[in-house]
Amino acid sequence: MLQQLTEEDLTADAFRFYKARQLSVAGVPVLALRLSYVGELGWELYAPAEFGRGLWDAIMGAGAEHGIIPVGRRAFESMRLEKGFRLWGADMSREHSPAEAGVAFAVRGAAESLSRAEPQRTLMCLVLDDPARVLLGGEPIYAAGGNEVIGYVTSADQGYSVGESIAYAWLPGPAEPGTEVMIDYFGLRCPARVATEPRFDPAGERMRS
Repeated sequence: MLQQLTEEDLTADAFRFYKARQLSVAGVPVLALRLSYVGELGWELYAPAEFGRGLWDAIMGAGAEHGIIPVGRRAFESMRLEKGFRLWGADMSREHSPAEAGVAFAVRGAAESLSRAEPQRTLMCLVLDDPARVLLGGEPIYAAGGNEVIGYVTSADQGYSVGESIAYAWLPGPAEPGTEVMIDYFGLRCPARVATEPRFDPAGERMRS
């Protein structure tokens, strides 16, 4: 769809994943980033504000035959949780180390020392036993069969592509996949288990295709 609006070659070989380039899209100067925060083949496009309406109309027009629709934050949240993408300010902050937050792979140089320490807490993926139960975030977590709070949920949503209710949470750890916990949801104890991540497209092939 985007290829219709620019003369630049946007194939995977010509414009590789995680690269950026200045493009002209429908005559609008755009900084295009070949990445996706929702786990699919996609782009982030940055353009001067005065060209925003024209760029939007051009993209929607080119995508009409493909059934393009604008979707909002809830779709974004669901898809990024399926991919295990952390959200700064929600899942992690400056008080967490890269190793604790599961992003040590992105650290280089002197900061690597932050990733070598054994984490005392870890941001982990949980899957609820009941796929229809969707949490809000901020819920306390108990060890299975216990009454002591051991952690809390940071982000949660329905993973529509995988048919699971997903929550990310800070827990003592790391904990092994399959570890059972109970999440307090307005007084109801919801059973959940530590799960491997990401839940969707673990190899990341869809973003790079």
